[in-house]
Amino acid sequence: MAEIKYRRVLLKLGGEALAGEGGFGINPRQAEFVARTVCNVVNMGVQVAIVIGGGNLWRGKQDGLDHGMERVTADHMGMLATVMNSLALQDALERMGIPTRVMTGIEVRAVAEPYIQRRAVRHMEKGRVIIFGAGTGNPYFTTDTAASLRAMEIDAELLIKATKVDGVYDSDPKKNPDARRFEHLTYIEALNMRVGVMDSTAMAMCMDNDLPICIVNLWQEGALEQVVLGKPVGTIITA
Repeated sequence: MAEIKYRRVLLKLGGEALAGEGGFGINPRQAEFVARTVCNVVNMGVQVAIVIGGGNLWRGKQDGLDHGMERVTADHMGMLATVMNSLALQDALERMGIPTRVMTGIEVRAVAEPYIQRRAVRHMEKGRVIIFGAGTGNPYFTTDTAASLRAMEIDAELLIKATKVDGVYDSDPKKNPDARRFEHLTYIEALNMRVGVMDSTAMAMCMDNDLPICIVNLWQEGALEQVVLGKPVGTIITA
């Protein structure tokens, strides 16, 4: 069996990974697909943590801010949306026999554990998948930033940003068939390009702490397995 390069990773998912038709709601089949993908990586012996967004249930800017809602209120509603997604993914994983814990940045003790860094690491050492819900627990921060922060707190070796595209391109591959995919970028290059797959705060945080990022297509069969083996999949962003 090929040697694993990354033994502990954090997987960042957008809410659309669980979405139903039109990009909204939670589709149990989508949750099962994501769970199977994670299960394959866990069975390789990799410790996995997950941060998931909430855009399939609530988009703060479109649904709230554009209609006069306070930013803090809109962001707190977005945090609760990520908790709902986390519970859906936990259910799908545990039905596949993968022990899973949801830990949240705001307290919702009836359904999840409050986030404690040492406890999260201990869960992972015991082979449990951790799903971090509610972002950082603070308004004005995206789930991308939460993913960067949690990845560093648990000492992850790689942050995997799973999207619907197989990496970073010099132009939109859907509009330009000649768009060129980058196999490797530096943090500075990615920041200067204003890479749309991850916000600049999260990118800068990874740069300051030398945490590599891999942009990969979640729906590409075997992609995550190839990533943890260190194979050239997607776009890798490093110093």
